[in-house]
Amino acid sequence: MQVRSAIAALAACLLAGSAGAAGLTTDHGSPVGSNQDSKTAGPGGGVLLEDFHLIQKLARFDRERIPERVVHARGIGAHGVFESAGDFSEITKVSMLAAEGKRTPVFVRFSTVVHSKGSPETLRDPRGFALKFYTDEGNWDLVGNNLPVFFIRDAIKFPDMVHSLKPDPVTNKQDPNRFFDFFSHVPEATHMLTQLYSDLGVPANYRQMDGFGVHAFKFVNARGEVRYVKFNWKSEQGIATLDAEEAAEVASRDHQHATVDLYDAIRAENYPSWTLEAQVIAADELDGFAFDPLDATKIWPESEVPSVVLGRFTLNRVPENFFQFSEQSAFSPAVQPPGVEPSEDRLLQGRLFSYADTQRYRIGANYLDLPVNRPQAQVASNNQDGALNHSVRSGSVNYEPSLNSPLAENPRHRYGQTPVQGLTQQQRIAKERNYAQAGVLYRSMDRGARKRLVASIAGDLGQVENRLIRERIVGYLLKADRDYGRAVAKRVGVDPDAAELAATEVERARADAARLAQHR
Repeated sequence: MQVRSAIAALAACLLAGSAGAAGLTTDHGSPVGSNQDSKTAGPGGGVLLEDFHLIQKLARFDRERIPERVVHARGIGAHGVFESAGDFSEITKVSMLAAEGKRTPVFVRFSTVVHSKGSPETLRDPRGFALKFYTDEGNWDLVGNNLPVFFIRDAIKFPDMVHSLKPDPVTNKQDPNRFFDFFSHVPEATHMLTQLYSDLGVPANYRQMDGFGVHAFKFVNARGEVRYVKFNWKSEQGIATLDAEEAAEVASRDHQHATVDLYDAIRAENYPSWTLEAQVIAADELDGFAFDPLDATKIWPESEVPSVVLGRFTLNRVPENFFQFSEQSAFSPAVQPPGVEPSEDRLLQGRLFSYADTQRYRIGANYLDLPVNRPQAQVASNNQDGALNHSVRSGSVNYEPSLNSPLAENPRHRYGQTPVQGLTQQQRIAKERNYAQAGVLYRSMDRGARKRLVASIAGDLGQVENRLIRERIVGYLLKADRDYGRAVAKRVGVDPDAAELAATEVERARADAARLAQHR
């Protein structure tokens, strides 16, 4: 009886199309007669090219992978909502911050930075934490990380940095000899290396980690007044991390544990949320700090620039399809609504081009037409055509200005004005201060956290064969904090005096190069 029932059920499924139920179709909407057997030239003949369903199915399958992101390849996203904590129109004309309680849809993508798409979520790596707000005046992509600073301060070094961190082009294996070789020439990376090798370098999951915009941006109000701002968002679930043993144990059970954790929480209606904060300074305060506030390797200490709570965002819905939302979601710090603008941060300036450009390569020129990237505000643009363009446009006027079909500009939304002075140049920033904040971070840790930091960084640095590279890195750590540097030196077999000399020689060479650049 069970066999007959199963056969009857199968027959019912096969005949469902004729019974009026939803049936399988081709990509162009035609009903499929058979999805089990190809069309052949008789019982023993070859498969016919005219079987269009077969050809379409195989061709689509061949193309169902888009190029992997160069960085942030492993990622997962979720839908949610942001609610403003007040009316912030005095400092910005961003519409989603214009009234207390105003709600704005949001999509968030979490990621790991360096490793490939299928890599374990337990690896020591910065976590991307990108926010897409669908404001009523266009999208705002606030592209951040779970650590507040970065390795470099100038975008011209970004390809070099990523190449050093990616697998060796010969062995296809990530190698500390390569990335520490690069960082031995980059003393400003000391702060970020300390952050990365601390407990924060391996978050326990995506819900229990903070986020940071890293860069300085600008807020512009309706009067055109400019303020500089850094964005931070704090987890309301608290912070949780994994030590090396815990990470290995978790990875042995599930290499995508953080994805499972996030989606399980949302499905259980245990919606994760974060408080969005901003640190704001006036333009004329930029020179009042011991460091350069536009340097992406620096934080703005809360003691000097207290945060203001802008609102709260909550993730409450799992995407219906991973590829269409998480994989095709595309972020760029250049995507900004009126009221927020980029600062002169040199790393950010390069990212303004690079992030959108990589999406045009990865997905196509019309990546903003995709549902996950499409603004919910009305689009009225003369940009046109290109592959996969399905935006609705009509009429013969595809240019501006036009008397026949005018599109009005809005002078209220002109960019803010910033004074400029001096000569064009290629020089380092004046206030480097490469080590101070790394030292402050180290001294803020308890004894256990310091021991784990030293063990983590020494574990990788100890694999470096070139003694001078080890000496330089240890020398930078000594300049941050002598106890920190000496503890690492002992573990990696480096003489602290030799390390200090090696780091000083790098600084001297950089200073000489800067003087030559000024007086050439």
